[in-house]
Amino acid sequence: MQTIELEKIANEVRKGIISCVYNAKSGHPGGSLSAADIFTYLYFEEMNIDPRNPKDPDRDRFILSKGHTTPVYYSVMAQRGYFPVEELETFRHVGTRLQGHPCMQDIPGIDMSSGSLGQGISAAVGMAIAAKLDGKSYRVYTLLGDGEIQEGQVWEAARAWRQRNSLRRMAFSLR
Repeated sequence: MQTIELEKIANEVRKGIISCVYNAKSGHPGGSLSAADIFTYLYFEEMNIDPRNPKDPDRDRFILSKGHTTPVYYSVMAQRGYFPVEELETFRHVGTRLQGHPCMQDIPGIDMSSGSLGQGISAAVGMAIAAKLDGKSYRVYTLLGDGEIQEGQVWEAARAWRQRNSLRRMAFSLR
């Protein structure tokens, strides 16, 4: 996809973020707006996903660790075709499936319900290790916020991933 096309989509994603927050009269627009380009690139260029088959076992996964930035998550998913863009106007309303934190039971394409800071990267590392152990080639992405990086489990998850890869390299070098 051409850069200009991605820029246009990112602008539509930003409009969706503003629509979410405006209609809800609450939310976290700053963190969402700052991540619009990242989400647009991932969902329209990088990730192997198909909105028509959101449970494809070979799809790439995305875990939103900083769950309060759902406006950008929902907006990019709507732009990508997981649900109608008009539904963004229902963000955080009573009875809507677009709540303040993502819920995998309600929205196709969400790979993990999140909200508690620090847990997303732990789940993402677990999914990535599972993919490697199962011989799968899907990739797992996660987005963390600056505040949650102070959580100990974030660093434990990063260390577990690093140790797992170091042990694997060591095992190969011993052969």
